[in-house]
Amino acid sequence: MAVFICILTESLPAGLLPQIALDLGITEALAGQWVTLYAVGSLVAAIPLTAATRGWRRRPLLLMCILGFLVFNTVTALSSVYMLTLAARFFAGVSAGVLWGMTAGYARRMVPDVLKGRAMAVAMAGTPLALALGVPVGTFFGSYMGWRFIFAAVSVLTAALILWVLWKLPDYAGEPAGGQLPLHKVFLIPGVRPILFVVVAWVLAHNILYTYIASYLAGTSLAQRVDLVLLIFGITSVAGIWITGMLIDRFLRSLVLISIGGFALVSAALGSGTDQPAVIILGVTAWGLTFGGAATLLQTAIAQAGGQSADIAQSMLVTAWNLAIGGGGIIGGFLLEWFGAGSLPGSLFILLLPALLITWLARKHGFPSG
Repeated sequence: MAVFICILTESLPAGLLPQIALDLGITEALAGQWVTLYAVGSLVAAIPLTAATRGWRRRPLLLMCILGFLVFNTVTALSSVYMLTLAARFFAGVSAGVLWGMTAGYARRMVPDVLKGRAMAVAMAGTPLALALGVPVGTFFGSYMGWRFIFAAVSVLTAALILWVLWKLPDYAGEPAGGQLPLHKVFLIPGVRPILFVVVAWVLAHNILYTYIASYLAGTSLAQRVDLVLLIFGITSVAGIWITGMLIDRFLRSLVLISIGGFALVSAALGSGTDQPAVIILGVTAWGLTFGGAATLLQTAIAQAGGQSADIAQSMLVTAWNLAIGGGGIIGGFLLEWFGAGSLPGSLFILLLPALLITWLARKHGFPSG
């Protein structure tokens, strides 16, 4: 549920860009910077705050992150001042940066070794569920009730989650001070750097298109069905993470290669099939299947590579991930303004090919065979 709210807070603007832009009197490209500022908050906070709090007990730290979502989503729902809303989005991103840094370690500590990959898939199911249910439902009701109502509803969910955590979630100690590696030594652990490169390329490609999916669809026959397209993407993302959960403990490397290669083919299809609704639907279906398990695959890979320093390695992944999200908002906005929405899918292919190559080469560390 915490992951669900985190992803929902991040992704809701993608489906509500036209309403937000109209209500605040700004362009859709400026409204897209809501995603960028959220990512920047996570980007600047993930490593330093995770490092500063790695000795803290886990449940109180998680509750502080969730409280951040409650406060800053409420500000977003009430604010009519663009700069104030950007500030709220930034600090919501700060909460997300810390949450993502601790999620993998928290989930993996709750199960025996043989189930750690599957536990990650269960915990990360909040991501595709947010994309399958939260974003399309928010987009649909946002058209009738307004985008502010949707952000207020997320705050209500967050308040309920705080009570649920206090009631049910076990607590764990933080990392002992004596075993804490310096940040630069964690970065130099074999396998960490190739994983981070793949994170940047893969997530940047995803967010260039996802952030501006409404703008891309505006030039197609599905212009009025953004909610349907997001629903298809979300449902197939759930299927993707289910497949990942079943196979990750045996076939992590193969899953990453298939997912990135499949997404590269999808980007080419979406770029050439704007006048063919069936191509778009099939492309979005494959996109969801290949991206649904991305967070689980990459977080599991870096947790294995990081070993005892997994939380700090995770914070580096969070930084890379949100650098890619922010870059997707900026680069996608530039492409939209200068070359039009039709240029968005083709740009993904340029990013995905290097990611596929690095994954293939990292067979000993990062994405090992076997």
